[in-house]
Amino acid sequence: MKSEQKAKPIIKEMSSKKVSDFLDKTGLHKKDFAEMIGVTLSYVYNLIDNTIPFSTRSTTLERIATVMEIEPEEFEEYKIPQEPIMIDESIEFIKDNMAKKGLSVVNFLKSFPRKKRLETVDILRGALPLPIDYKELSMIGQVLDLTTDEIYPIWENRVKQVLEAGGMNIYSNAALVNSMFECAKKYIDVK
Repeated sequence: MKSEQKAKPIIKEMSSKKVSDFLDKTGLHKKDFAEMIGVTLSYVYNLIDNTIPFSTRSTTLERIATVMEIEPEEFEEYKIPQEPIMIDESIEFIKDNMAKKGLSVVNFLKSFPRKKRLETVDILRGALPLPIDYKELSMIGQVLDLTTDEIYPIWENRVKQVLEAGGMNIYSNAALVNSMFECAKKYIDVK
């Protein structure tokens, strides 16, 4: 009889340790981390100390994974949601520019006011669309050193999405829509 070699079992690192190691490695304060993922500071301490079971809530795990720049599936507690998350090509453009600039998610988030960080995490994980507010979108562009000419098309596409979702046929109203965007280009000073 052949002796079968048994494969070594894969030992997954405990989720709480994974988060604790991440915070230690990045030097990210637990309070900042709590704000970025939308929980209280005491909740973060309890997660790390393992005094409560690690979260099984998809939203929380996806936010944690987004900030840590890992896939949520790396947490054994994560259950894949039934509905797929749609990642807009504009969000992929933002992520690509973060990578080009060498910005980690944590450093990208730290570039925004505290009250905007959770929303930005939700945008990066595909749970929220990019903002329609040009000023907010241009703030993202400033962090990534994008020009007005690079940000404007993203904003225009986002406005078109909102108009269509609101019931406007942008093709049968093309003259109106084009006129509106020509005015916006002049106002924003897009070439």
